[in-house]
Amino acid sequence: MNSTTKLIHSIPTDPLTGSISVPIYQTSTFVQDAPGEHKGYDYARTNNPTRAVLENLIAELEGGQLASAFASGLAAIDAVVKLLECGDEILAVDDIYGGAFRLFTHIYAKFGIKVNYTDTTDVANVIDAITPKTKLVWLETPTNPTLKISDIEAIAAIAHQNGALLCVDNTFASPALQQPIKLGADLVVHSATKYLGGHSDLIAGLVISKTKELGGQIKFIQNASGAILSPHDSWLVIRGIETLQLRVFEHSRNAITVAEFLQNHPLVDQVFYPGLTTHTNHHIAAKQQKAFGGIVSFSLKTDTEAAANEFVCNTQLFKLAESLGGVKSLLCHPATMTHKSIPAEKRKAVGVSDSLIRLSVGLEDACDLIADLDQALSKVHIASGTLETVN
Repeated sequence: MNSTTKLIHSIPTDPLTGSISVPIYQTSTFVQDAPGEHKGYDYARTNNPTRAVLENLIAELEGGQLASAFASGLAAIDAVVKLLECGDEILAVDDIYGGAFRLFTHIYAKFGIKVNYTDTTDVANVIDAITPKTKLVWLETPTNPTLKISDIEAIAAIAHQNGALLCVDNTFASPALQQPIKLGADLVVHSATKYLGGHSDLIAGLVISKTKELGGQIKFIQNASGAILSPHDSWLVIRGIETLQLRVFEHSRNAITVAEFLQNHPLVDQVFYPGLTTHTNHHIAAKQQKAFGGIVSFSLKTDTEAAANEFVCNTQLFKLAESLGGVKSLLCHPATMTHKSIPAEKRKAVGVSDSLIRLSVGLEDACDLIADLDQALSKVHIASGTLETVN
């Protein structure tokens, strides 16, 4: 069966009424026939029928056994870290989402969980950095915001040989393009706020587990900690997933067109997009992804915050905002927005320069998007290392 057909028909109709749309069960509790005797639901923090449909759906799409839905992507990440104990270590990709860095560094470090960062694009670095205390290897692939690609299958083997779990943040690719569990990952996390929701109208997170045992541990944490996704937001994610395949492949088509335009622009220094053959690990992305996603990052030839600000404040179709993955194109300046919590020296060391700009390429016509980028770049003149505005 075609993957688009399978996805659409993985969303069940309501067995009670035949409703083609999953009902929103907006309730806090459920009536019981006798103490402990109920229809599978007792309290909405523990379980909810609408949320259960989403969890079953994303588990199927990712090839996992169980999934849990959380109130945000960071709540999902937090649940995974709660599998660890004091003295355990995380080996994490160096170009990491700023929110994950903040959680690891400012919350869990004080509880005795150490995080070591390495460039996971080279498998040899993972082999060198993993220790007997490493209990979790943390990947983003592609990374946020420099779109680094790591070999999931090879790193899964290394993690398992050393008694560690592998968790992959699959937000940028989505299960439409990449299924890390099938490549050996134990856990997959999503900010469902992004491509799964797809319309910039919700905040949500997901954790998908390879085994029922691991999924049961995450379920326990979900119930015990309480950062659950609401029924209405669960329904919004389900609705977004219905068009996931169509949207993500169109995002990818627009993104490669934008990346190729930027690559040839005289004011652009570097373009970061795994679909370009010049990308360091393009061959790995081509092996483990069905397409290359809708995020493109690039830096300007004058590496200054002023140059970046001049550009991002002059686009018209690309709206300046945090987040990504929606129908409308967005852009941001990671150094002062999404990755501001990362110290400047660490941020720059992994490629997040002062002039780096991240584009979330939407579903508008690609020619219109390129025209918008071109006119914004024309407002910035870079010569002799100085920034001048063209009037």
